[in-house]
Amino acid sequence: MSTTSNLSEPGVRVSGADADAAEPDSLRRKPQQARSRARVARLLEAAERVLVTEGVPALTTTRVAAEAQVSVGSLYQYLPDRDAIVAALATTYLARLEDLMDALVAAAAAERWDDPVGTIVDRFAQLYRTAHGFRALWFAGGLNERTREMDRTHKTRMAGGVRRTLLALGLAEDTPELDHICDAAVLAADALIQEAFRRDPFGDPNLLTEAKVMLGRYLGDLRERHPDQR
Repeated sequence: MSTTSNLSEPGVRVSGADADAAEPDSLRRKPQQARSRARVARLLEAAERVLVTEGVPALTTTRVAAEAQVSVGSLYQYLPDRDAIVAALATTYLARLEDLMDALVAAAAAERWDDPVGTIVDRFAQLYRTAHGFRALWFAGGLNERTREMDRTHKTRMAGGVRRTLLALGLAEDTPELDHICDAAVLAADALIQEAFRRDPFGDPNLLTEAKVMLGRYLGDLRERHPDQR
């Protein structure tokens, strides 16, 4: 498999495109110029350093501004409080997961994979290994209702990516029921992969292996469970 992506790199890296991809309500003020986008990138990188080293409670405007070496007033233009900081970080992390899924869909359309489920699980596990901020936020219970809703929307998008991947690989037919199947697969995979990385920062290998086996059997049985799709 030969997909290319920056998503395996650690840390928050917010380019102009990344800032534009952030949901409008994730930032108090949406940066318009390259200089402003660079400032937001610097703020989010500082916020992630604080998150990873000190935890969610340390994500105050004062602490993040000090880490970024900017005034609190400068930070406040974009990130007025902890909830805004958490939402902006979460938006960035979820966008990276979705970008990786898009890259896998594109690869599936151009390549043939001997083990589609194993390929997908391995790529997301690779991202989790370097996504220190994502793990610090999700695993420490740092999400609020706003970010939990973002996560629910994210899972729906990921299920759509799995659906497109299965269709690109010719492993399923385009039916309404496929939406429910992919939704269940994403929910199961998300729970298993997250638990694997709660147990081991590199991902518990036994649990990751079992995730591949379980999901492989579930998705591999699509045509057997639905004879009309043969």
